[in-house]
Amino acid sequence: MGRMAGRRALLAVPVLVAVTFGVFAVAAASPFDPVKAYAGTAGLTASQENLDQLRANLGVDQPLVSRWWNWLTSALGGDLGESAVMRQPVADVIGERLGWSVLLAATAFTIAVVLGTALGVLAARRPGRLLDRCVSSAAYTLEAAPAFWLGLLAIWLFALELDVLPAGGLTDAASDTVTAGQVATHLVLPAAVLGISQLPWFFLYVRQGVADALDEDPVRGARARGLRERTVLLGHALRSGMLPMLTLIGSRVPELITGALLVETVFSWPGIAAATVQAATSVDFPLLAALTVLATAAVVLGNLFSDLLYAIADPRVGFDG
Repeated sequence: MGRMAGRRALLAVPVLVAVTFGVFAVAAASPFDPVKAYAGTAGLTASQENLDQLRANLGVDQPLVSRWWNWLTSALGGDLGESAVMRQPVADVIGERLGWSVLLAATAFTIAVVLGTALGVLAARRPGRLLDRCVSSAAYTLEAAPAFWLGLLAIWLFALELDVLPAGGLTDAASDTVTAGQVATHLVLPAAVLGISQLPWFFLYVRQGVADALDEDPVRGARARGLRERTVLLGHALRSGMLPMLTLIGSRVPELITGALLVETVFSWPGIAAATVQAATSVDFPLLAALTVLATAAVVLGNLFSDLLYAIADPRVGFDG
């Protein structure tokens, strides 16, 4: 396990370096002017001399490679630079928002895995029956539904029509303190929407995997030995049927990140979504690079985590293979 993780870490280094350079290259080719975005309305009346001085202060007058190299060497030393659009250090921007994004993504991912697995097992137990047809139809429908559309629908139903859950934010409008109860209440809708948007893939993988496992000889042998159906289903079929789903975990991380950005925007969740959008539209090089590295690292860790889970679940797969 240690050797495989070490190899993945070494391979991730050139990937992260290449990603940061790609961010600076794409940002440099963008039609957005970071100086005008930084200056705001004052930039409309500012002289060209003032704009050039501001460009020099922000460091965007340097060549692409120089900007990238200066940022990279500073980042390796622990300095992620200053965010021009946020007017504060990049580390502070990420530190203030990352925890809330992780909370939302982790809660949604747990909902998707647990609920998708449970429904997949129940559907595979009696394929073609009413439950299987209803849940499978809903899963295929949800696959085509954008996360932001599900979010708007949830706000309309639960916040406006039924008035049982808040429409967004982190705390109540009249509150100036953050409490665990308010956070939990405000987390319900965005986490449920994000989790449901990821659920179809887990359900379909588990359903197919368990259905195939129920037709395998070891499971038939367990039934022939007189084991209870629950033991056969959960102890034999589910373990075999979960293997394809474990490989899905890593591949869903990019989709989870994208969905989280959309859901955070819809529900005004104080995560990194707003910072990402502002950094992109304002061509904030340091913040863009840091957020992209963070997302890339999450994808790499997600794939490593899924490989480790697969190796633990199936002893035939070696950690160093």
